[in-house]
Amino acid sequence: MEGESASGVEASPKDTKQSRQRSTIAFPYTDLDACMAMANAIHEHVGLGDCDDSQLAAWTDQSPKSSGFRVQLYAARGFGLLSGEAGQHKLTDLGKAIVDPNQVREAKAKAFLMVPLFKALYENYKGGVIPPAAALEREIVSLGVSEKQKGRARQVFERSAEEAGFFEHGRNRLVMPGLPLRDEKTAGDKKEANGNGNGSEGGGGGLDPLVRAIIDKLPKKGPWKVADRVMWFQMLAMACQMAYGPEPQIEIKVQDAE
Repeated sequence: MEGESASGVEASPKDTKQSRQRSTIAFPYTDLDACMAMANAIHEHVGLGDCDDSQLAAWTDQSPKSSGFRVQLYAARGFGLLSGEAGQHKLTDLGKAIVDPNQVREAKAKAFLMVPLFKALYENYKGGVIPPAAALEREIVSLGVSEKQKGRARQVFERSAEEAGFFEHGRNRLVMPGLPLRDEKTAGDKKEANGNGNGSEGGGGGLDPLVRAIIDKLPKKGPWKVADRVMWFQMLAMACQMAYGPEPQIEIKVQDAE
């Protein structure tokens, strides 16, 4: 259908031409290391408390109105490190883990796999050899990244994989870091056994961890920018595809109400 993206998110007719140049799979424009700097800045200044745009920008030597700050902030949310609403920011559970020296190795691997594009590439190439840059970029485009952003997406992917420890056995292989990840399913079963796994706040039931992480990104109240809503649906569609397989196909259409 004209104007429909690979993730099932549809642009309004007036934006059809422009939407063909947009990526339909979520990925950050800033690498994991830069996003960890934001998490560490919050931890160093307010611990588990909240901060606002102006504070976080000052702590990271940026302007709160600069595009670089917004890109880095959005990327940190994409890696699952920060949450908040209305210009307020705080560490997520994963963000708390990534500033903890005893948990940082595991947390970095989890943060890397929180990104739909990176998760898809890991699933495609784990146990195999990553192709050269040109072929990898073609794969990235096939997964939903726009042609004009393929180079940037590849570079951020490679830098983030390096930081997360996935290149410890060579830059042509994606290997899960040696420290095993915590068994999320077992943890979920324990919560359910304790009466907290029924899908209410504090429990995730039997949801796939990636799907649950995307759902946890929903703001508790508005306002919620349209662009952020569209990106959330894109991330959810990709998470469901990874967790439950590509069948049956479900279309999610987001249209301007004007």
